[in-house]
Amino acid sequence: MDLHIAGKKAIICASSKGLGKACALSLSREGVIVYMNGRNEQTLEDAVKEIHLETGNPVFGVVADITTEDGRLKLSSACPDADILVTNNEGPKPGKFEDWGRDEYIQAFDANMLGPVLMIRALLPGMKERQFGRIVNITSAMVKAPSPHQGLSTAARTALTAVCKAISREVVADNVTINNLLPERIDTGRQQQMTQRLATMENISFSEARARLEQTIAAKRFGKTEEFGDMCAYLCSTQAAFISGQNIQIDGGSYRGIV
Repeated sequence: MDLHIAGKKAIICASSKGLGKACALSLSREGVIVYMNGRNEQTLEDAVKEIHLETGNPVFGVVADITTEDGRLKLSSACPDADILVTNNEGPKPGKFEDWGRDEYIQAFDANMLGPVLMIRALLPGMKERQFGRIVNITSAMVKAPSPHQGLSTAARTALTAVCKAISREVVADNVTINNLLPERIDTGRQQQMTQRLATMENISFSEARARLEQTIAAKRFGKTEEFGDMCAYLCSTQAAFISGQNIQIDGGSYRGIV
């Protein structure tokens, strides 16, 4: 399927690895001019080279931390006329409710709510003026199925979801859509960390911990990064213009709810 977005420009936050990188690759394959982002210059440079070599399309790297005002300005200024924005950031570390104080909540909201919202705020007026915009927030399955050890992630990302739902109703008439992707158990470095955490807590091997986690997924396997990235690319397509304000689970059918 031709998604009709070749030549469009995209900013993908926190895209030097993991889910952000998967989205950058899928969009670049569609001919999108991609602006990747990360905090580690070498990791970002390697990711930019890798995607450019695979797709042959223009890929740029912007070293910046979107939790800071300077970082957001640097990233948005690199491509002020972006047609596509994919927000993303590393999630808070799992833990226990009694261990989280004000500082931990502020850090979580800076990274996973305020950073994305302020990036949207910077780029949304131009999208509306040009009558084309696609915004995709990478959030978490924890938004719809909270888990106690992921309380910080749940709080911040649910807040982002609420704000974007409100905005989405206003901007869709200008052909600007805002949707959220809710991953669970996609095979990234983050999941390796979570697997190692389980192995340590249960005093079992890494392979046994991974097998246990796979059994919690309806599909009985971890998701592939390309499956996630390609869904992101579709939401950025011209064909997806009538899809907005939605939370799309990418979880191998694991979510038990109806809505």
